[in-house]
Amino acid sequence: MLIVSCSHGKHLDSLIAKKSGINHSILHVDKFPDDELRVRFEPELKNKSIALIQSFYKNISDCIIEVILAAKTAKELGAKKVILVAPYFPYMRQDKRFHKGEAVSQLIVTGLIGKYFDAVYLMDPHLHRKNKLGHIFKIKSKKLTANGLIAAYIRKHIKNPAIIGPDEESYKWAKNVAEMIDAESMILNKKRYSSHHVEIKLNKKINLRNKNAVIVDDIISTGNTILETAKILRRLGAKKIYCICVHGIFVNDALSKLKKAKINVISTNTIPNKAARIDVSGLIAESFKDLD
Repeated sequence: MLIVSCSHGKHLDSLIAKKSGINHSILHVDKFPDDELRVRFEPELKNKSIALIQSFYKNISDCIIEVILAAKTAKELGAKKVILVAPYFPYMRQDKRFHKGEAVSQLIVTGLIGKYFDAVYLMDPHLHRKNKLGHIFKIKSKKLTANGLIAAYIRKHIKNPAIIGPDEESYKWAKNVAEMIDAESMILNKKRYSSHHVEIKLNKKINLRNKNAVIVDDIISTGNTILETAKILRRLGAKKIYCICVHGIFVNDALSKLKKAKINVISTNTIPNKAARIDVSGLIAESFKDLD
């Protein structure tokens, strides 16, 4: 087995390699003057199982092309098996044709990955109606979750927590974390008018006096849902407001907006960011035990 980090896997590769005891290398990636990607492996790949580490953030389309070029090249160079390990995997939200003429991008992208890889390991994919990876991948797939790490962080750092899911989609993260630490939980109902306009309402009464409200979700992108949720939690008397997510995308200066609103933000390091305080490398390293 050999770990090879792609352009957006370098923040985790050495940590994963150290904790798994597996050798690692980097995929050399650069661009031609017209922005075409060029990738190159350095080590010998013949008869080896290769785990490509790529987190798909920022230039997502480039990240997808990069791993496809890498996977096909690894097979041509004699690799026995090629596995994609994605701390963050994109294109999960568009899982059906919401409006006439739209692409069902989830199935297109996962189908494309399935053509070039033998297996895929994803950390907390943003699944909705099709809630199992086996529903969208025809290759071997495994879902890793940071719920245990988030629960451990809350247990260690936050006293008297009440766990809040900002919408129905966050239910499986918030409720599971709450059960792990034996805390009260509440899920809010969200009505989305656009990617920047959401309306949040309570689904049940909860007393937050002298409690620290901990919003738990898988992804924070614009942060608008969290900002609206925080307003409700303050009205309910929350002592402090924390927000913990798996994937901190933080577009449009979202992290600064949340901090300005006096929300304590924590994320895992699936995507490198200033709020990343929960390390998932050990969890990924542990999953490597069944890769070969």
